[in-house]
Amino acid sequence: MVKKVHRTGRAAADPLHGRFEVEVNGRTRIVEYESDSELRDTEQIPLIEEGGIEAFFRREVLPYVPDAWVNETSLKIGYEISFNRYFYTPEPLRTLEEIRADIEALERETDGLLAEILGQVA
Repeated sequence: MVKKVHRTGRAAADPLHGRFEVEVNGRTRIVEYESDSELRDTEQIPLIEEGGIEAFFRREVLPYVPDAWVNETSLKIGYEISFNRYFYTPEPLRTLEEIRADIEALERETDGLLAEILGQVA
C-alpha cells in the first residue's frame, strides 16, 4: 500500500529508508510505502557499530530481505543497562550437610505417616 507519492526533485529516492523511484502515469515519482505490521522487526545495534545503523542494515538485513527498509521515525538510540548484571548478588548455596539435615528432619516428621494413612484406609 502506498503511503505517500513525492514529485521528483522534492524527495530523493532512498530505498534504505523506504523511498523508491517508480513510474506513475508515465512520470517518474518517488513513492513511500506503508510497512506491513506483520513483517516489522526490530534490531539492537551496538553503539560502537562501525558505520552505524546503515552499515549494520546493509550487512545483516539486506542480504536476507532485499526489499526491507529502515523506518526513520521509529529509530531509538540509547543504551540499555542490565541492572541484574551489575548489581545482583546471588545468595550463597546451602552446603550438602544442611540439605541432608533438612531431608532427615522431613523423614523424621513423616515417619509412620504413611502407615497411619494406610491403616485408616484398610
